[in-house]
Amino acid sequence: MGMTLLKRLDFSDYKLTIYLLGYEKAVLELAHEWGTENDPDFKGYHTGNSEPRGYGHIGITVHDVNKACKRFECLNVEFVKKPDDGMKNIAFIKDPDGYWIEIFDTKTVGKATAQAA
Repeated sequence: MGMTLLKRLDFSDYKLTIYLLGYEKAVLELAHEWGTENDPDFKGYHTGNSEPRGYGHIGITVHDVNKACKRFECLNVEFVKKPDDGMKNIAFIKDPDGYWIEIFDTKTVGKATAQAA
């Protein structure tokens, strides 16, 4: 999606790594809690997209939602919603863990969010 790793912060006392990813004017923080990938009893995180509802998804803007979605299709990314389904010009994809990521166009985000209001 064109993001750059801006900074990596390791906190060994907390067994935590923070990754700051970004574009020119936006930053996304991802946290990795060490050890869960090697814990046989770890059940995984709840995505919030099923009961009980909670954290549901993150959203990210792209310059062209249709072009981005064509790239996701080529990469065999799983879609929850494509740009022409339901509310137009917004897509939802799943990351490898099943978390939803909303993809919307910087040029049409105002129009799309006005439709949802």
